[in-house]
Amino acid sequence: MSTSAITEAAPLSLCAREPHVPADRLVAEMVPPPRFDAVRFDTYIPDPNQPSQTQAVEVLRSFAAGLGGAHASGAGRRRWFQKKPAAPAGPRGVYLDGGYGVGKTHLLASLWHATPAEPSLKAFGTFVELTNLVGALGFQQTVATLGGHRLLCIDEFELDDPGDTVLVSTLLGKLVDAGVALAATSNTLPGKLGEGRFAAADFLREIQGLSAHFRPLRIDGEDYRHRGLPEAPAPYADEQVTRAAYATPGASLDDFPHLLEHLARVHPSRYGALTDDVRAVCLTGVTPVPDQSTALRLVVLADRLYDREVPVLASGLPFDKLFSDEMLNGGYRKKYFRAISRLTALARDAKGLVAQ
Repeated sequence: MSTSAITEAAPLSLCAREPHVPADRLVAEMVPPPRFDAVRFDTYIPDPNQPSQTQAVEVLRSFAAGLGGAHASGAGRRRWFQKKPAAPAGPRGVYLDGGYGVGKTHLLASLWHATPAEPSLKAFGTFVELTNLVGALGFQQTVATLGGHRLLCIDEFELDDPGDTVLVSTLLGKLVDAGVALAATSNTLPGKLGEGRFAAADFLREIQGLSAHFRPLRIDGEDYRHRGLPEAPAPYADEQVTRAAYATPGASLDDFPHLLEHLARVHPSRYGALTDDVRAVCLTGVTPVPDQSTALRLVVLADRLYDREVPVLASGLPFDKLFSDEMLNGGYRKKYFRAISRLTALARDAKGLVAQ
C-alpha cells in the first residue's frame, strides 16, 4: 500500500473527535436508537420454552393501549393546580427485569412505538442519558420538559452512586405526579437497585420509593445474541485491522489504549456524537481495561455502538478478556457482561470487513 494511497484514504479517528452536543439535541434524540427503529411487538419472537416472554408482550400491549386516554401534558397541568393531586391507581410504570439478551430493549422500544402519542410526547433513553440530560438542562427544566410527556422509557436502569439514587427518585416522583407513565429495563429488580455499589442501606427509603413506581415484569431466557449463533471471531492481526480500516469507507482506526485515554476527556453524554457517521470501528492492540472508571466509560461507548449497529473489528485480546475477574465479580458486573455481549455481537458483524 503506497504512502499516497494511505494519505488519500486515511480512515477516521475517534481520538481526534471532541464533539459538542447542545442540550436541545439531547432532548430531540430521546427516541429508540437506529437498531430499534423498526422493532414492534409483532417482530419479537418469544422463546417457546420461556412463557414469561409471551406474557411480557401481552402485558406491554395492554399497558400501551391504556396510555391512549387524556393527553399527558394536559393532565399534568391540571394536577399542578389541584390542592390535592390525584394519586395514580397502583404503579404508574412497568419494569422489565431479566438477563442479558432476552429482548428487554426490543420490548421497551416496541412499547414506545405502540404508545398512541406523537414522538415529541414520548421519550426513550438509557439511564445514563437521563442523568446526563439533568446535568445539561438542570433538574427543574428536565421536570418541565419531560413532565409534558405521556411516556418515559428508561433503558438499562442502574443506580451507581448515592447522588443518582436521590436524583432519579425525586425526578421520577415529580414526573409521576405530572401524569407521565414510566417503563424501564434492567438486570436488577427494583428493590435490589444499588446493591454492591454503595451503602444501599443508607438510601433504602429512596430505593423503595423508586420501586413503588413500577410493576416488576420478569423475562426469563438465554441471551439471544448467542442463542444458536457461532462463537465470536477471534481477534485479527494488527495489519488485517489496519487494511480493513483503509478499505472501508467511513471506518475509524484507533489504538485501543489511546482510545481509552481519549474517552476520559469526552463526557459520556457525547459518546453518541463521537460515533456520528462512523460506519465501522477498527481497534488495534486491545488490552485489559486498567481500572473501574475506564471500564464504565467503555461500557457506555459499547452501548452507543450497539445502538447504532456499528461493527467493531479488533486485534489484540478477545473482548471476553477486557475486564478483570475482580470487575466481573463486583458491583458493576452486569454492566460489564452486557458490554461483552454487545461487543461480541458487533465483532461478528465485522467479519465481512476482512478480506478472505
